[in-house]
Amino acid sequence: MEQHRADAGRRPAKVTVRRIAEAAHVSPATVSKALNDTGRIAPETRRMIRRIADELGYRRSAVAHAPRRTGIIAVATTDLKSSFITDLLEGVEQALGTTAYCATVLYTHEDPELEERQINRIASHGIDGLILTGSNTDARSSLRDRVTMGLPTVYAYAPSRDPGDCSVVADNVRAGRDAIARLIAYGCTRIALIGAEEHWAASTDRINGALRELGDRGLTPVTPIQFGSWEQDWGVIATERLLDAGNRIDGIYCVNDLVARGAIELLRSRGLRVPEDVAVVGHDNRSVAYATHPTIATFTNNLTGVGALAATLLVSAIYGEFRPDVTTTACPPVFGESCPVGARVAETAPDRRWIDLALR
Repeated sequence: MEQHRADAGRRPAKVTVRRIAEAAHVSPATVSKALNDTGRIAPETRRMIRRIADELGYRRSAVAHAPRRTGIIAVATTDLKSSFITDLLEGVEQALGTTAYCATVLYTHEDPELEERQINRIASHGIDGLILTGSNTDARSSLRDRVTMGLPTVYAYAPSRDPGDCSVVADNVRAGRDAIARLIAYGCTRIALIGAEEHWAASTDRINGALRELGDRGLTPVTPIQFGSWEQDWGVIATERLLDAGNRIDGIYCVNDLVARGAIELLRSRGLRVPEDVAVVGHDNRSVAYATHPTIATFTNNLTGVGALAATLLVSAIYGEFRPDVTTTACPPVFGESCPVGARVAETAPDRRWIDLALR
């Protein structure tokens, strides 16, 4: 009996609503609303109170000792208009299909304040994790602690600037190297590089990869690198400058397919054959690659793979295996007539549906 009384004396004090209110600096009534999901209360306040309650060891039932999971993760995106997000979501769903999780989508309109509000709203009702995406590969600011509140988070396609976060990105540097290797395999030795806007990470990463591969092969670009826009007109202008300056070139690497199409258009207008006289390689695997004559040899960003890996890493983080690092996924080559070398079984064959749609 005496031992029982001694043990009882060592038991931790019961966590009450009043104790939670004191720790959260709110009223007991507000705590009650947050814990019982009643009344009007700001989403971030509801989340903060629940987090403090969990930290203090508050339990609403005797059996609720395991972490509460909803089976839902949220994917926050800045873009709902392009195929980028549909491909990434397809990858997320593929990965989640073998788990107990499903995904819901938040549209943030590239507005950081709206992003925080959206996350707070949905997290206050219960999600187990968050995937943050962007419409380009530029690094973004990490979510503030008062927004994540310990919520497992993975950044997909657009990485976090914080090395302590978990990010998944397409390997644009490797893609640049592979593009040069493809041109060299075709027999090109006098290669020009056409970049897009220099401040975009995708443009500089692909160009840097190309420069590394050229250097490893003992080659240099035939002219200084040209940076411009992502549009077809820039491909025309840049290629015209190359030819008008009297440069002898046999290969051009363009950082996207629209620029590559412009380059091909200009080359053919000058009576040059593609790829026989000048081979051209692009990137992004856009439908324009199949609507161009000849079709463009390109690389896909493998956004389905990015989404699948992001979802896999997030589920691991939810179960306590968090990986603070930037993980890259390969950008596979896609068949194209503008540089046909390497059109092997391992490559992606062109999707005839895209060609038919583009030519309507």
